[in-house]
Amino acid sequence: LDGRRTIDGQDAADWLAAALAELAANPDVRVLTRTTAFGYYDQNYVCLLEKRTDHLRRPPEGAVRQRVWHVRARRVVLATGAQERPLVFVDNDRPGIMLAGAVRTYVDRFAALPGACAVLFVNNDAAYETAISLHRAGARVAAVVDARAAVTGALPDQVRDRGIPVFPGHVVVATHGRKRIRAVDVMPLGPGAEKPAGPKRTIECDLLAVSGGYSPVVHLFSQAQGRLRFDETTAAFLPDVPREALACAGSLTGAARLADCLAQGLAAGAAMAAEAGFGDGAAPAAPVVDEPDPGTLEPLWLVPGVKPVGHGGKAFVDLQNDTSAADILLAAREGMESVEHMKRYTLAGFGTDQGKTSNINALAILSGAVGRSIPETGTTTFRPPYTPVTFGAMAGRDVGILSDPARETAMHTRHQALGAVFEDVGQWKRPWYYPRDGETMELAVRRECLAVRHGVGVLDASTLGKIDIVGPDAAEFLNRIYTNAWKKLGLNRIRYGLMLGEDGMVFDDGTTTRLAEDHYLMTTTTGGAARVLDWLEEWLQTEWTDLKVHCTSVTEQWAVTAVAGPKAGQVMARLAPDLDLDPDAFPFMAMREATVAGLPARVYRISFTGELSYEINVAWHHGRALWDAVMAAGADLDITPYGTETMHVLRAEKGFIIVGQDTDGTQTPHDLGMDWIVGKTKGDFIGRRSFARPDTRRADRKHLVGLLTDDPEGVLPEGAQVILPEDRHGALPRPMLGHVTSSYYSAALGHAIALALVKGGRDRLGQAVLATTGSANGAGDSLDDVTFAGARIVDPVFYDREGSRKDG
Repeated sequence: LDGRRTIDGQDAADWLAAALAELAANPDVRVLTRTTAFGYYDQNYVCLLEKRTDHLRRPPEGAVRQRVWHVRARRVVLATGAQERPLVFVDNDRPGIMLAGAVRTYVDRFAALPGACAVLFVNNDAAYETAISLHRAGARVAAVVDARAAVTGALPDQVRDRGIPVFPGHVVVATHGRKRIRAVDVMPLGPGAEKPAGPKRTIECDLLAVSGGYSPVVHLFSQAQGRLRFDETTAAFLPDVPREALACAGSLTGAARLADCLAQGLAAGAAMAAEAGFGDGAAPAAPVVDEPDPGTLEPLWLVPGVKPVGHGGKAFVDLQNDTSAADILLAAREGMESVEHMKRYTLAGFGTDQGKTSNINALAILSGAVGRSIPETGTTTFRPPYTPVTFGAMAGRDVGILSDPARETAMHTRHQALGAVFEDVGQWKRPWYYPRDGETMELAVRRECLAVRHGVGVLDASTLGKIDIVGPDAAEFLNRIYTNAWKKLGLNRIRYGLMLGEDGMVFDDGTTTRLAEDHYLMTTTTGGAARVLDWLEEWLQTEWTDLKVHCTSVTEQWAVTAVAGPKAGQVMARLAPDLDLDPDAFPFMAMREATVAGLPARVYRISFTGELSYEINVAWHHGRALWDAVMAAGADLDITPYGTETMHVLRAEKGFIIVGQDTDGTQTPHDLGMDWIVGKTKGDFIGRRSFARPDTRRADRKHLVGLLTDDPEGVLPEGAQVILPEDRHGALPRPMLGHVTSSYYSAALGHAIALALVKGGRDRLGQAVLATTGSANGAGDSLDDVTFAGARIVDPVFYDREGSRKDG
């Protein structure tokens, strides 16, 4: 508020201070200063950015810089004000050219003079207050150049009374200066204001204050899907029909008088409060404001210059993006007549300004160029955020150890009690291995592997992604998602599936069980659960909208304990005596509902280890009870908990892949030796056409193979490059065959093993290769300083090639 105005007989600043004190004393009111509403979303959901300590020179230790508020309001009053817009004329981007309102703020609020000798270029009365402020502060005001032919009113008269020259019907046609403005050229507008006519006057100055009127800040109203209308009097877009439960007040509505703004604010606040259930809707009496007549405005969208636009100096419209009037005229000539096309062609309205100062001028210039009215041309779409918001503010407290939530299974405390060492898999804390009596990781993993191969082990498998797929078209949906056929899968039967991306490369894998005619349960990799669900939803919502299918994540609904090993059947018989475990009655890749340890459960016969295995699924809150029951049932059999590292060794011995470790997004089923899983006679599926390209069958593509090291104890580094022995010597670069994807010591085989992707690998079985084990010590010309280990390419299935052990 201008301190020279009076409200109800008080200085405006004193009246404002009293109003703020009254609000602060009300316990039902929260006043947020240094806060901007940057986003207005559906159902009166408004986001605010509060800058808490950015203004402090030395903020307190640990103080919060910024905070984002999320507000769900019953009713909203928008009083976002209006912003001054510049005038578009030749050479309008020199240092020292400022908005008149900005100059006035420097002078009246901060007691700072932006220049010693000023010229004002305006088309409205409000800017004359800047001339008065400058004159009061001791600056010389050389002239007020007003584009309007007739300039009358209280404010222009006050300026004239101070001896300041006023030039009605004149415009600035050029500016001079290098590092800052030094002078302006002023000419009268000719008949019809089509171009300057008459003598040119050069006026020296070091400050040019410009004002082209005011544009109401309709951004939040538009974000809330409100409809705008163009108002000829204010030459601006104003709020028209709201979509949300809101009211508008103040200069946002086009009101120019402070008295009108205050009255509208009181009325809107009372009405919205009543609609929200507070008060009777009667507004308090509006205060009496002593203020000058705001006068009228005559729009001036593009100042005609002595030379045509584009043939002299540039007339900038968007000063942030350097978009000139000539750029907009060129866009129109190129056929960019839509305002959205013009915006993207010229970049007008991009950047942090988001069209706040440039938007109306750009729209008006485009309208004139295409021969349409401004309302017919329309305005661009205003989107959140209204002002830039830092990533830090959005993250809030989710930084450091809080940046990503740590997810724990229902059995987490049991693993802690057993001394498990955990690793992060996605967001989950999974037991990595269970050391005993000071065992190293290597010794613990060997013990766990042998327990599963020769006895019985237990694994917490709760973290695997689980997605319920329900609907009459569920089978057809799976048929399109997976590479193999699904329509004939029997009830309570399980099938392994492989998903491809549209490029024909492996996307994810897992098993899916048919629970009912129209109900399936899909499992995914632990880290890929969210990605797969998003993938399924994308196809259902954007491509296959005709399919009647619903997908629901149920990962957290089930706690899963896997019992694996030759003695797994004995443990299961004790846990579920009523369940028929005979392989004929309960075959591999089947599911049975049963009571396990007194708990209702689903039992799946699936094996990621190659051994007899039962995955017991119970309600999440029964997870600890199930784990305890399993451990008790297998105590005399020396049941051994095993972690993810052991699981990786066991599956690698069987040649089973882990998507994301043995694949990197460039492998096809053929590369992995999994042609058997691609349906030859089924219909279309995602990635089918890409997979059918000849390129996917090139002989030199990398195939998944096994590596058996020459040194039985020599575990290769994962990621190690694989080369032929004859390529070890010679200048760099040397041809690389591929790389190691998984590498472990197999206690069951008594030998180090590895999986690798090798060019033409399946045609190289039995071939000797070298794998890097150390880095070159600064050498750059040869591989002489690189250490290698010898290995032989073998089939990727190292253990139980016949698959007989899965039945015990």
